[in-house]
This record gives sequence, C-alpha cells and structure tokens, in this order.
Amino acid sequence: MTTTPLRKDAARNWERIVATARRYVDEGKPLQLNDVARAAATGVATVYRHFPTPEALLETVAAPALEELAEHAERALASADPWSALHEFLAAGIQVQLTDAAVRPVLAAATDALERTTELKDRVTGRFGRLLAHAHAAGAIDPGLSEADLTSLMCGIAYAVNVHPALAATDRAATGRRYLDVLLTGLRRP
Repeated sequence: MTTTPLRKDAARNWERIVATARRYVDEGKPLQLNDVARAAATGVATVYRHFPTPEALLETVAAPALEELAEHAERALASADPWSALHEFLAAGIQVQLTDAAVRPVLAAATDALERTTELKDRVTGRFGRLLAHAHAAGAIDPGLSEADLTSLMCGIAYAVNVHPALAATDRAATGRRYLDVLLTGLRRP
C-alpha cells in the first residue's frame, strides 16, 4: 500500500500526537483523543484526522513493538533448533507484553482499527504457528499442545507478572522469562 507522504507540519503533528499517546500509555492514562490533542498542543480535528478512534491511536503506538516481534519470529524460523527457536520467540513475546503497555490490549482486541495492525498480528501468529509446528515435528514439545493453549499460557505468565506492580520493569522482564522457562521445561519432551 502506497501512501502520500505527509506535509512537514502534518508529519510533526502526527509525531507529537503519537509521542503524547506513548507517554499516556506508559503512564497508564486512558487515550482520550481530546486529552491527547490538548497535551500535544494540536487541534482536536488534527488528532481525529490522523486517528479517527482511540483504538487507531493505540494500535499506532503498539506498531513498532509488533513489527519487532514479527521480525523476531521471522529470524527464529531460520534457526536449525526448533525448540530454541520457539523458546526465544515466546521469550520475546513475553518481553514485549511486559515492557510495552500498548501491546497487550492490541493483541487481545477482537477487531483492529487499522489494516496494518491486522497484517502485523497475522504475521506474528502465522510465524508462531510455524514455529510450534516445527517444534512438534521435531518431537521437542508435547504434540497435544495447540497454538491456543500456548497463547493462553503466555497471557497467564504476563498476568502473573503484572499482579506484582511493585516489580521494576527489568525485574518484571526477568520474572516473566523465569516463569516461561519453568512452563516450557514442563512442556518439553525429552
């Protein structure tokens, strides 16, 4: 899909809006477009022109992390060791869920506001399915374990870590990795 480049002033406004939204998400504030417009020192109409819904803005904030996760999955597919590839991809997935507050609600949403979000989610889930299939084919993981099972377990790990809000971000990531290691040790086939 080709898009016309934004004028310089429109591009600056877009960047200010996204930066403000990023700050709101990081601070746990709701993305109310009028509030974002005020904080970004832009007109409300400008925000709505770029982002017709709060979901579209949230998906834009989450997009870099989703792109990184999709690229990680693609690199993992090139690995000769299906178990390590799956493990490292899942670790990256836990990491992004624990370090970017925009990702969890975007991944959990039943519908997407932006076509790009759907494309990214499809890339991630498609690669994840292939990584799991490779691990199954290699006999490295319980053959009865489905993508849905593993997705629910990953969400459970993220939830378990988030129950302890006093953990620093680095501690949360390390705790998530430790929980994942324990889980996958139980799921690995000898």
